Amino acid sequence: MAAEITVLSRVQRALGHRLVVASARGLSWFGEHSAGWLAVGLAGAAVDRARRRDWLVATAGVAGSHAVAIVVKRVVRRQRPDDESVAVLAGTPSRLSFPSAHAVSTAAAAVLFSRLTGRRLEPVLVPPMLLSRLVLGVHYPTDVAAGAALGAVLGGLVRRQLDGGFVGRELDGGAAG
Repeated sequence: MAAEITVLSRVQRALGHRLVVASARGLSWFGEHSAGWLAVGLAGAAVDRARRRDWLVATAGVAGSHAVAIVVKRVVRRQRPDDESVAVLAGTPSRLSFPSAHAVSTAAAAVLFSRLTGRRLEPVLVPPMLLSRLVLGVHYPTDVAAGAALGAVLGGLVRRQLDGGFVGRELDGGAAG
């Protein structure tokens, strides 16, 4: 863990500008309990009526991914960083750190919403959220890396279901995503 503390303190020294910290806090607020991603999914369902079911399934996948992250946290019970060289710059709902639920739900949302928007969202959405958790000093690097991997896998599992749904509608002459 000493190496991870070193990484955290270096990230904070390099990126500790007040605008970066404010942005990281905004991302933290958006990702808390995956609320921002759930709102995006529900907005997609409201706007894209032809694929409302797919948006709702994707949104449920994001919520489920968050729930899995919470279960894993409670099993692993790794404590958040606690070292004098790392400033904790945001509040957290618990002291449990592994995996980062923000990383899990963001990666799942990126995978699922990419399919629905037709845009590759993973490289745009995931790195800023992961970096924000380090800037705020609330996660170890392995927490966010494992969280992103778990979220990508969980999102991929739900996406397989959506892909099957899209294929079925294409064959029936319906709209495809």
